[in-house]
Amino acid sequence: MTSQFLTALKKRRSIYDLGDKLSINQQDLVTLVKEVVKESPSAFNSQTQRVVFLFGDAHKKLWEITEAALKPLTPPEAFSGTQAKLASFAKGYGTLLFFEDQAVVTHLQEQFPLYAANFPIWSEQASGLTQANVWTALAEQNIGANLQHYNPVIDEQVAAQWNIPKEWQLRAQMVVGSIESLPGEKEYMDDTTRFLSFD
Repeated sequence: MTSQFLTALKKRRSIYDLGDKLSINQQDLVTLVKEVVKESPSAFNSQTQRVVFLFGDAHKKLWEITEAALKPLTPPEAFSGTQAKLASFAKGYGTLLFFEDQAVVTHLQEQFPLYAANFPIWSEQASGLTQANVWTALAEQNIGANLQHYNPVIDEQVAAQWNIPKEWQLRAQMVVGSIESLPGEKEYMDDTTRFLSFD
């Protein structure tokens, strides 16, 4: 069975060797991401997903902030490895910051108290779906990406640096850029471990 969707999913990989070029121009990238976010599902069509685009100096500043935040938390003997990893992210073209708007979540909890405990869970699901959709759309355009999670360590510094609304909760950082080298073959566990089927 052939499927364009499956082909796109298989093309989406974690690319760590990124360069500072794009296969499309920056405005087209922004437009693509906006469209994908708009079409990504959310519970009650709550549209809790928020994205901040960091390019140029702002992109590099994010990874400087991250390095400064991690230094006191990392054993000295391991910090050079951390620095090298963060430097590899800074070599990319930009970073997409994914947030969830907690004001919307709280409003829904108040509006639908029966489901109050579920709205934070559904918000996380919406964020994950959106990240995966954006990542796959980028892969279709031959744009490399990898997904990082330095939240909550960098949350306060990021919010202060870019005047992020206090209700927005940082969920992930997606580094994007040109694909300088491809990852190895993806390994899959046996289907019998992952799937059950009943008639």
